[in-house]
Amino acid sequence: MTTILEIAEKIVAEGPICDHCLGRQFAKLSTGLSNDERGKSVKLTLAMDADRRLKDSGDDALLMEMAPSSIHAQKTLAKENKTEIEGEPVVEKCWVCLDIFKNLDFWADMAVEKLQGIEYETFLAGTKLSGLLSENEEILWEQAGTAYAEQLKSELNREIGKIISQKTGKTVAFSNPDIMVTFDIAKKEVDLNIRSVYIYGRYQKKVRGIPQTKWPCRNCHGKGCDNCGGTGKQYPESVGELAGYPLWKASKSEDVVFHGAGREDIDALMLGTGRPFVLEAKAPIIRTLDLAALEKEINEYAAGKVEVSNLALCGKDMVEKLKTEKAKKTYRLKIKFESPVTEDSLRSVLKELEGKEINQNTPNRVKHRRADLCRNRTVHSAEFEKSEPDGTFDVAWVKIHCDGGLYVKELTSSDEGRTVPSISGLLGIGAKVDELDVIDVDIADIE
Repeated sequence: MTTILEIAEKIVAEGPICDHCLGRQFAKLSTGLSNDERGKSVKLTLAMDADRRLKDSGDDALLMEMAPSSIHAQKTLAKENKTEIEGEPVVEKCWVCLDIFKNLDFWADMAVEKLQGIEYETFLAGTKLSGLLSENEEILWEQAGTAYAEQLKSELNREIGKIISQKTGKTVAFSNPDIMVTFDIAKKEVDLNIRSVYIYGRYQKKVRGIPQTKWPCRNCHGKGCDNCGGTGKQYPESVGELAGYPLWKASKSEDVVFHGAGREDIDALMLGTGRPFVLEAKAPIIRTLDLAALEKEINEYAAGKVEVSNLALCGKDMVEKLKTEKAKKTYRLKIKFESPVTEDSLRSVLKELEGKEINQNTPNRVKHRRADLCRNRTVHSAEFEKSEPDGTFDVAWVKIHCDGGLYVKELTSSDEGRTVPSISGLLGIGAKVDELDVIDVDIADIE
């Protein structure tokens, strides 16, 4: 089995090497030591072993016949002591890292300057090595193997991170840091990836004609034209914009993204306890937010069109929950019939729908933007509320409690037979939704 000294001799035979790079090849051996301490110890041992062999032989000529590694080790030690051997100048640079470990303060200071003015408590340093440094490391591994080694970038990340922490008083976090600091060694640049702030809440939409998120103009596709007044938007405002703008101002973030638990139609109201949502503030300069004040500011800014409640900080995983958890929804429909119907006939149809699985092909109105699939959703309850006028009528209000993803407009109209069964189909009378309100969105275990 190859010994540590034998591995070390192969390494230093390649050329002068710093303590960090030599010690890093044995990083998995022993604990409580830094790589530069390991490297210094190995070099000292090599030099002592070379001296032992020389003295044991009693032959001065042996020094020139000894492994080049031992001579390199002695020269390296001599360099650290600022002396010379046999009048020869000491080689100046580590061939592996090109003396990058002597310039850690340069990189740390670059990061500290860029971090100024940003609120954060934790960070993590990362490096992108230049091609030359990566190639040098591979050559080194060919000689030393990788059984005990640590990667160059791992040591750089750790050592630069220590200096940044000392200079800023902030904490290194390996999991979910507020900021990821990445150094591009070749370009001599530093990049900051600031973790988003996520805020959970519920919203009510109290007026019709507002989409949940921004829609690009159909004519210019977001570029800006006469049709959209240069805004690039199909509609002047959205729930996401009304809720997101105050957060964008308060957090000084690059952008705010709205994530909703499903969506209601533009012409529908969202009432009851509201629809769950998450606001994501991207790359925020300010992370500590007064959520009570923010909630008030959003509601004032939305001016009665949208109202948010129950704002609370959450993690990124909440976005995934909103998108994947199955929600049950309750709707109030104002239905217009092409011919008069009776309360008894409508109640009978609604009773027949309860507990039924509805087979729905993608509605004609959304086929242009969604795959044409058959979806199966269940109606859990269907209740008659009132009619206009009483007795025989052509307008009625109905409450439907169903699985999320059921298109209730098409449950009413049948959508030319693409939804089966439907209120229209069971009655044998044409029907359509005149007004739609979402009055409850129930997602299990979301809060």
